[in-house]
Amino acid sequence: MRLSCLRFLCGFAVVFAGSVCAQAQTAAFNSLVDRFYQAAMLYEPTQATAFGIHAYDSNLEDWSPATIRSEIQGITYFLKKFDAFPANSLDQSTQGDLEMMRNHLRSRLLDFQTIRMWQRNPDLYSSGITSSAFSLIERNFAPPEERMRNLIAREQQMPKVLAEAKGNLDNPPQIYTEIALEQIAGDVSFFQNDVPAAFTNVKSRLLQAEFARSNAAVIAALNDYAQWMKADLLPRSHGDFRFGADTFAKKLQYDEMVTTPAPELLAIAMSDLHRNQAEFKKVAARVDRTRRPSEVLAELAADHVAPDQLLEDFHAQFAGLTAFIRDRHIITIPSDVEPVLEETPPFMRATTQASMDPPGPFEAHSKTAYFNVTLPDKSWTPERTAAYMAAFNVGTVTSTAVHEAYPGHYVQFLWVNTAGLSKVRKLVTANTNVEGWAHYCEQMMLDAGYGQPGTGAKTTRDANLIRLGQLQDALLRDARFVVAIQMHTGDMSMAQATDFFVKQGYQSRPIAEVEVKRGTSDATYLYYTLGKLMIQKLKSDMMQKEGKSFSLQGFHDAFMKQGGAPLPIVRQALLGDNSPSL
Repeated sequence: MRLSCLRFLCGFAVVFAGSVCAQAQTAAFNSLVDRFYQAAMLYEPTQATAFGIHAYDSNLEDWSPATIRSEIQGITYFLKKFDAFPANSLDQSTQGDLEMMRNHLRSRLLDFQTIRMWQRNPDLYSSGITSSAFSLIERNFAPPEERMRNLIAREQQMPKVLAEAKGNLDNPPQIYTEIALEQIAGDVSFFQNDVPAAFTNVKSRLLQAEFARSNAAVIAALNDYAQWMKADLLPRSHGDFRFGADTFAKKLQYDEMVTTPAPELLAIAMSDLHRNQAEFKKVAARVDRTRRPSEVLAELAADHVAPDQLLEDFHAQFAGLTAFIRDRHIITIPSDVEPVLEETPPFMRATTQASMDPPGPFEAHSKTAYFNVTLPDKSWTPERTAAYMAAFNVGTVTSTAVHEAYPGHYVQFLWVNTAGLSKVRKLVTANTNVEGWAHYCEQMMLDAGYGQPGTGAKTTRDANLIRLGQLQDALLRDARFVVAIQMHTGDMSMAQATDFFVKQGYQSRPIAEVEVKRGTSDATYLYYTLGKLMIQKLKSDMMQKEGKSFSLQGFHDAFMKQGGAPLPIVRQALLGDNSPSL
């Protein structure tokens, strides 16, 4: 009896000592993470504001060559620290965090040293300073006087940023310069109109006078930058936007933990494209079997509200979606507060149709999330407006509301503050997770019964149109999948890519042109369909493992608890294996 007791006590001591050691190692890892972000936010103050970390609100990015070299050195230093950290001393979740940090830093070095947008993309600077100002006026996280003072401090540094751009930019791709020129009128308008309007309630004449000077200087600097791009930079913009096979593969590996070779990914993309095209043909026949699918698509494209009713059309979707989610036990919605619908900020309109803009994970004072929608420009011809509005037809409005809000991005954002996530999982996310989840939801919701008469649709015809809209959006993401690979690792031209979006992705030409522009810089925007397919495979494997005990809400809630981690890490946490995720 005494010997057994001693064995028990010795065993308890070993377990206790191991637990203490593990806790110490976890604390050491978290301390290293804190040290990294304290250093990183000095270089990326706009990102800090977006995260809800407001110690850097008066700072602005410094793009001088010396500062770029310093940031690269800092990232290299911390990467060595994380690479040397003993992973086996951490629990499974923290091991995932460690792997995420290693890959995040490798991706940052790839961005600075190989992709080099700071040397190749003029829009990085003009839209960058616009975004920095927007981050201070978008949310009331501090009194307007305080935010105005910080804005003035940032504005005083903006002409220097544009001057640094002129020294850094070297033979950018023509399309990058063209996009920057296309966006800059919106940037100027933003500083002329939106920024002053945000601070009309500030009574201090001294502050208003100081702001008028700094704001006027920014407007003058942007106009000068536009003239310089047009007269100087554009004629010598002959660079290649293509990432190349090696850089493309590394970007996918570091950001998404996907190592599948590009040819295999292309085969997966084409298979999904053909599957969705066949389904589109089948559903189109249910709408009208006497007409070709292209004719039914034209009818669908014309079935949309007027542009000035689009925001309200989206808002009308929310009540039905949330009621269905709760009634069918799709996922837990942690809050009843809805996102605010508004027009997309000017500096995002050239490449974005709709987006969700939630507050940062550390924002303590302003919790408003914005659902941004890009409305057609009032200067457009009726024909161009009609072609653009085709992307917001009766079907795609439903799938977009699902994607951006319920149960897509907005619900995932709501989980960030309730799931007890680590700092790493709040600040580092994989697009195959975040965008893959939102895209997965578009099909999952309809498969669960939404969009039928009485749940999102008035008639059977409407239900079929909603399914067609979901399939059209799926084909859009399939086209991104193919185009991303073919443009950046193959020889597909921008013109060929545009045709592919129109003919194979069933998109209007104006939408196709926007998509191709985006794809020149967002090289791995295949992550929508790639992530969706990985989540579907994970769900299928979970269903097989759990059998009758499988619950859709249980699966989705468990998925949310992993934050935005790369899907192989989520898979390890939920299934405990490293089996293929595709």
